[in-house]
Formats: sequence, C-alpha cells, structure tokens
Amino acid sequence: MMAAASAAEAGAEVIIFEKNEKLGKKLFITGKGRCNLTNACECEELFSNIISNPKFMYSAINAFDNRAVMDFFEKAGCKLKIERGNRVFPASDHSSDVILTLSNILKQKNVGIRLNSEITGLSVSEDNYITGVILKNGKKAEADSVIIATGGLSYKATGSTGDGFRFAEETGHRVTKLNPSLVPFECREEYCSTLMGLSLKNVSLKIMDDKKKLFEGFGEMLFTHFGISGPLVLSASSFYNKRKNDILKAFIDLKPALSEDVLDKRLIREFEVNGNKEFKNSLGALYPTKLIPVIIAISGIDQYKKTNSVTGKERRRLLEITKRFPLTITGTRSFDEAIITKGGISVKDINPSTMESKLIKGLFFAGEVIDVDALTGGFNLQIAWSTGFLAGENAARVTEERI
Repeated sequence: MMAAASAAEAGAEVIIFEKNEKLGKKLFITGKGRCNLTNACECEELFSNIISNPKFMYSAINAFDNRAVMDFFEKAGCKLKIERGNRVFPASDHSSDVILTLSNILKQKNVGIRLNSEITGLSVSEDNYITGVILKNGKKAEADSVIIATGGLSYKATGSTGDGFRFAEETGHRVTKLNPSLVPFECREEYCSTLMGLSLKNVSLKIMDDKKKLFEGFGEMLFTHFGISGPLVLSASSFYNKRKNDILKAFIDLKPALSEDVLDKRLIREFEVNGNKEFKNSLGALYPTKLIPVIIAISGIDQYKKTNSVTGKERRRLLEITKRFPLTITGTRSFDEAIITKGGISVKDINPSTMESKLIKGLFFAGEVIDVDALTGGFNLQIAWSTGFLAGENAARVTEERI
C-alpha cells in the first residue's frame, strides 16, 4: 500500500494485485491489533535496531524515515501517540485506522485495487526487462514496472505464503535461509510447563552458544508449556539462527539489580529472619510463589530442612541459580507463531538506492520479502514503509522512462 501510494504520488498509473479479499490483513493483527507503526527514536537508533543488513537500509530510511512516516499518517488524518520505548501507535489503538488511512490515500490517488487476485509468476523479456505479471487464471497483466511486496512466511493465514521468494528464485535471484524470528523459544526442561503462565519482570536473559554470547537483554518474559516467550525472548530470537542439532543454553538473572555479594548478604539476612522455618517456607520474599518449588528442586536443598541448617555451600548454590537460572533452548516455535521472517531475497541482488533488482530492469522489492529484519518496537514496519516508499518512487521513474 505504501509502495502504491508512493508510485502514484510520483505520477504513475498503479494497480495493486491483492490475493486476499481485503487489503491490510497482516497489518490488522500487528501490535496485537494496535499496530505499532514505527518508533519515535533518533534516526541512528533505527539502524542499531535492525539486525540483518542495516547498511542496506541507509538510502531507504534517509528517503523516508520515522518522522516522515509519522507526518505521512498524521497529515492524512490518523492521529498518533507515543508510548513506552518510543513505540508509535494510532491514538485510537485500532490498527484498522492505519489501514483505513492508507486505503483513503490510495482512493484519492486513483490506485486500482484488484482483490482476490493471485499472482502466479512474473513476465520477463529476453533482454531482462519486466513486462508484467501472470494471474492465476493464466492471463497476463502488462506493466512497465512491478513491485513485489508479498511479505515473508509468518502468519500464513494473512496471505504470507512465500510467493515473493518463489517469484525471486524463478527469475534468478538468491534467497537466503528463511527462519521464524521474533518468536518464542522451545526448551528441554520439563519445569517450564509447571511454570506456565508465570511472568517475570525486570529480569536479565543471556543466550550462550558454548562460550559465545549471542544475546543479553533486560526486560519481561513469560514461561509457557513449551518453553519461554515474552518481549525479552522475542528480541533474543532475532539473534538465533537454527543449525542442525543446535542446542543453546539460556540463563535468567532473577535479581539483575543485585551484585552477587549484595544478593548473598540478602540471602543471609532472609535465612536469619526465617531460621526456624523449613527451607521451603523461607523463600517467599525472594521469588514468585510458583517458582519456589523449581528453585528448590534445582538447588538440591532438602525442602524440609530448617533454614538455619542450610550450609554456606548450599546458600552459594542458591545464589548461583538465582543469578543464572538455567534453560536449554532446543529451537523456536514455527512460522505460525513468528511475528516476522528472518532471511529473504539477498540484498546483493537489490540496488539499495532504489530497491530495484540488479538482474531485471523494472522489478522492485519492498518489505519483509527482503533479507532485512529488526527487533520489536515498530522497527519492522518502518522497514516496510521505507522500502515501500523508495520502491514506489523509483518504479514510477522507470515507468516514465519506458513510456
């Protein structure tokens, strides 16, 4: 939709071919239905939140950055608000307002919209110029330029079934390995299921591949029947590339604000206050109730032991678990639960200044179909807006040249 609006603004005659029965199905569910449409951070921070190929995004973001996105929607009548972490949402908290705004813009710019229109392939001339698209009914729709903005593989029910990757490969483009990202982790430990529903706030999470640290962050997470989820975990998944038989270790620091020495003194104090209680009844001020049985089991300390009988060695073991609560990551959940796709059409085959294919003149790419991904917080939609805007602008220019 952004690419179409940009191309129409630049003077091109534009048609959107949408295989769904309506526009914006995936946009509708983003941000839990609220649509976190960008982030109001400084521009440099946008790049630091892009995990894969941030340098590729320089031209696109400079052409249409987060401030430009906010201006675009507000001038079109969609009021915005900024929340914690500089996340930008429509003031109404309804993603439908973002879709309606875009739809109104497309209508104003006389963009043709063909719903329930599935594309099965691209039409390319012998001298590698795009000439149009092939519809499911076998007919060809001619065009001087074509923008592929089909999304990735996440949330297939919204139409993201990997069509763009297939179109790209069929026309000689490279597609990098595709993985679910911004997705929960599956863990080996059975105690995850007993902790299901427990939310931990203000904790630190570290992901280790043998001795190599892949991720370390602070925030909120959640135990599930299969492993762990929540904002902190979704961010960690951006740094995870599944390899065969890959098993990683995760460690949760349950008390990141306390150094080991300070925590040890805290444990000593709690044990003194609760000296005559059984060990299992002395931990209520330290851990969530649901977590206490698991902490005790991992520590190996007899739960019925009087707290004043806990040895210094046992206390150190408890401290170790508190600062490095262990989990074994065996993989991620599927694309069905992933917010985005990691991987895509290789940036080596796309001109970063225009989003045009380096192999086929007049063919452009935008959004999640490209091998660029970012952390949560509105950054992935910013990538979509920026690449869509740049692709539209340049697709219009190519069309003008060919007329």
